[in-house]
Amino acid sequence: MNIERILNMILRRLVGRAVNAGVNAGIKAVSKRGKGQGAGEGQDTRPLPQDEAAAQKARLMRRNARPPRF
Repeated sequence: MNIERILNMILRRLVGRAVNAGVNAGIKAVSKRGKGQGAGEGQDTRPLPQDEAAAQKARLMRRNARPPRF
């Protein structure tokens, strides 16, 4: 086995790990971004009763709109 092939195998593993680390860091950054941005400590983030009722109605409509299984 020549030296070029050995170096290629080693570099491929190192680059693969670096790419994985970068992708994982990007995914973590994006997932953290949605948590708490713009929500202060004093703000109430619970859904309103109207929103809960609308969500329940939407769930029922979605369940009833499904085609029957045969």
